[in-house]
Amino acid sequence: MKKSIDRLKREKGAVILAHNYQVPEIQDIADFLGDSLELAKKSTELDCKIIIFCGVRFMAETAKILSPEKKVLIPEIDAGCPLADMAQPDEVLKLKEKHPNAWIVSYVNTSAEIKAITDVCCTSANAEKVVRNVPTRKIIFLPDRNLCYYVKKRVQEKEIVCWDGYCYAHRRFTAEEVKTARETYPSAEILVHPECNPEVQELADGIYSTSGMLRRAKGTKAETIVIGTEEGMIYRLKKEVPEKSFYSLGSAKTCYDMKKITVESLKNALERERYEITLPEKIMEKARHSLERMIEYI
Repeated sequence: MKKSIDRLKREKGAVILAHNYQVPEIQDIADFLGDSLELAKKSTELDCKIIIFCGVRFMAETAKILSPEKKVLIPEIDAGCPLADMAQPDEVLKLKEKHPNAWIVSYVNTSAEIKAITDVCCTSANAEKVVRNVPTRKIIFLPDRNLCYYVKKRVQEKEIVCWDGYCYAHRRFTAEEVKTARETYPSAEILVHPECNPEVQELADGIYSTSGMLRRAKGTKAETIVIGTEEGMIYRLKKEVPEKSFYSLGSAKTCYDMKKITVESLKNALERERYEITLPEKIMEKARHSLERMIEYI
């Protein structure tokens, strides 16, 4: 199947992008692997006709918005993001009416429609930098309340209104799991994602995006590292930093939508060029401004 995928890629001028939370087989076959920010930037640099995006729908939409001339395919059309669905345009606009002087800063984990009414997007990797540098004092931050907590703590000169959304996978990490990890691996470094609950963030040694976790794992002197993010990231860490030991913080937490994509569905997407991402031109044009602003803050 991998040989067929390689042949189809050459024939069709396609490139495969995969998020760090994908299953190992997809990570191994991808041309580029990364977090939301890395893959968004990479999509603008590719010289190809087709992008196969192995991730969830908002990521494939982001690639299409930034590269409208390319055909963007997602192998499983129902690979969505419950966090992204927690912010709906009409509700966001109502909140904006209450805070007319605020800029809307949207986590990239949002729909194209939300990005179209957003002033600037961000990812977990650059959220602090984006919020610190926007030209208004008041900010509406959506949709993840835990990432908002992380940013508010670090950018106290801004008045930030947090949306009440969450990632179900990251919310499952607990403070008790951090305490147990300390007892089990006393010399380990504990790294967690900013989508984790505040009490988990407070007890961790470091709070990082997935790309930040990889950089930290390569740079730290710790030989054992406990990871508080979706379990797919641990496969990449073990592969790229084989000299160190990695463990999940408590039981492994899974994003079921990320795991819907298989090698077979990837092959079918290439063969049939199916599940193409299409968006209204007006939505794409408006959303592109907020995404291009985000990339300026890398």
